[in-house]
Amino acid sequence: MNSQKSRILAQSQRAIERLSRHRRAAVGLAVASCFGVVTAFAVAPPRDASQVTLQTVVERLATPSVAVIPGTEHGFLREETVQRGDTLANLFARLGIDDKEAFDFIRTDGTAQLIARQLRPGKQVTARTTESGELLALHFPVNGKDALLTVTRGEGGLQAREEEVALEVRTDVRSGEIRYSLFGATDAAGIPDNIATQLADIFGGDIDFHRDLRKGDRFSVVYEMLYQRGQPIRGGRILAAEFTNDQKTYQAYWYGGEGNRQGGYYTADGKNLRKAFLRSPLEFSRVTSGFTTNRFHPVLKTWRAHKGVDYGAPIGTKVRSVADGTVEFAGRQGGYGNLVIIRHHGAYSTAYGHLNGFVAGIRKGTRVAQGDTIGYVGQTGLASGPHLHYEFRVRNQQVNPLAVTMPSAPPLNPAEIARFRNLTEPLRAHLQMSIESRMQVAAN
Repeated sequence: MNSQKSRILAQSQRAIERLSRHRRAAVGLAVASCFGVVTAFAVAPPRDASQVTLQTVVERLATPSVAVIPGTEHGFLREETVQRGDTLANLFARLGIDDKEAFDFIRTDGTAQLIARQLRPGKQVTARTTESGELLALHFPVNGKDALLTVTRGEGGLQAREEEVALEVRTDVRSGEIRYSLFGATDAAGIPDNIATQLADIFGGDIDFHRDLRKGDRFSVVYEMLYQRGQPIRGGRILAAEFTNDQKTYQAYWYGGEGNRQGGYYTADGKNLRKAFLRSPLEFSRVTSGFTTNRFHPVLKTWRAHKGVDYGAPIGTKVRSVADGTVEFAGRQGGYGNLVIIRHHGAYSTAYGHLNGFVAGIRKGTRVAQGDTIGYVGQTGLASGPHLHYEFRVRNQQVNPLAVTMPSAPPLNPAEIARFRNLTEPLRAHLQMSIESRMQVAAN
């Protein structure tokens, strides 16, 4: 009896081992062929131990998450997402890599070291290995580039190189409603931060995003989203947008123009949304002191005019030129501390004081474009805390930048209007669908 039990146990163990081998083979086949479901064949003993016969068992195995790399006919493929707190060892283990040589190579090779330095959560990493875990190829997205860092094993051993990759452009349509802030609303709608920043730039000539936003303001946006191997990488350009602020609605459509015309955003009837001057020299901040003829100075402890606007922001926040122009002064000047003065077209100039420092190359005579960073928020001169002192001057006299009417850039000429409307018609349809969908959700 004991010998019979031993034979049964031995046969069972061999059947289990065969099932395990077939499982691994099925997984390899699933990766190579990328079929959704794979059938694995194995043998198992019956429950009645007195009559041991072999029977065929069919099991359906779900295909693991994989990504196909062109030219990988052999080996096992595995794709993993970098998790918060991951180390190179953690990632190797989840990718099924058991290869000390590859581990040491990535830690010591000048090019491959980038992988260990850029283990940011959310990255999709793909590896191809042998059955024993030896690394054959690893593909890792590079920060800030449309490129993959690839580690491959060849006849000469392991090699690492960067390879450019083509990005797929898709169009996304999203809507949102302001509850507390623009970024809070765009986060809730799943909109990338760079799209939110563009939204503020596009409508910044009509809406002061520091003080004009209201709870219940609504927006819809059509924008490009860039994908790499099916994974979203970053937001591209806004193609169309609508923003309702304090019950007044603004629309914008991107138009590349013809010939050498620089692309820009226009209203539905072809008016240029680009103002000659931005409303604010900071992307996002708060007004801590407005333009007034009588203010108690926090440092001098006296009442005096404050002929500018103060924007509170952390030290190092980028300060941008509000319009095209030429630097007239860049240096230290009395209570202004570090100061930049820019001369614009006509009678206009702007001043930026209390800066922590200047951008390299900013000096008298330097040409700057609207939106160029010229310096950084600081606390130099007569400043009680970190902020930017901003002045808008007409014929060298300070005026209130929050109240002055800003001139617009030229509209489209009549010859381009028809082309503009034809190109933007599909965007209008996308925008309208988004608006109707948002209204239905609100109604329910």
